Amino acid sequence: MHKTLVKFGILLLCLLLLASCGQAMSTGKLEKAGLLVPDTVNDQVWGTKGYKGMLKIQSHYDVEVYYKEGMNSEMVVERAVKEFDQKGVNLIFGHGNEYAAYFNNISKKYPDIHFVSFNGDAKNDNTTSLNFEAYAMGFFGGMVAGHMTKTNNIGILAAFEWQPEVEGFYQGVSQIDKRINVQIQYVGNWDNDNKAIALLEKMIANKTDVVYPAGDGYNVPVIEKLKEEGLYAIGYISDQSDLGESVVLTSTVQHVDVLYELVAEKFNEGELESGNLTFDFQDEVLSLGKFSPDVDEEFKKELNAAIENYKKTGKLPNEN
Repeated sequence: MHKTLVKFGILLLCLLLLASCGQAMSTGKLEKAGLLVPDTVNDQVWGTKGYKGMLKIQSHYDVEVYYKEGMNSEMVVERAVKEFDQKGVNLIFGHGNEYAAYFNNISKKYPDIHFVSFNGDAKNDNTTSLNFEAYAMGFFGGMVAGHMTKTNNIGILAAFEWQPEVEGFYQGVSQIDKRINVQIQYVGNWDNDNKAIALLEKMIANKTDVVYPAGDGYNVPVIEKLKEEGLYAIGYISDQSDLGESVVLTSTVQHVDVLYELVAEKFNEGELESGNLTFDFQDEVLSLGKFSPDVDEEFKKELNAAIENYKKTGKLPNEN
């Protein structure tokens, strides 16, 4: 009886040790995560995507997450980083390209925090910039616009000249028909609704019937205006088919929430690289959204085949 109790006690101790070891190993590097957004998480486009990404991290790793809105200068960002540090956050996402420069300046003061930004140039060991291969995303969206235009006049309402999706969209239209006129106008801001609508009205006056509003703050009002006019749009950042299948032909979707979870996984496993990282269709973080019923099945099959070929070969249709 005594020997049996001793054996049981040893067995119980071993099981407890194994359980504690397993628990420690599964904890990983991620302790708490923080998000900084320049405007709001309630914009239903870019900011909302970042917030959903944080919720995925919270759910997947059972860690506390925090976010701060209106983080639009280095001074307020540094103040927020200090507050996050005091709370034990060791992974911070800056939800925009402006944060790369801020983090390059701030990160050396916080060696125990890894700083992640978008579309910038990360220069320190604990900084990473995430870059979408937006050219390809725009290219396939442009093919849809080129196929569906009836007036041979297509418009791009871009935020800035540096956006690779704008050039990609233009080339995608040309892949369908080089004779199509593509008018590009720059808003100079991600969310200047008034200027975007004013530029849109000029496009409509020029018989433009498909528009790509490549700005995450003004694309919803632009699409609503196109709906009123009975014209077409290509959605941007989110799948915007819910704004109307009769107006949104498809969307060029960036799955930011999926990318956030992927980055958190790499960080938790000690595999998140510093520097500038690029993600594409092959990483399942870019895609086209739901198609309008107005887009014919034969073209959708051709386009999906082109996307699958790009995933396998890295070559766009104009490179084959």
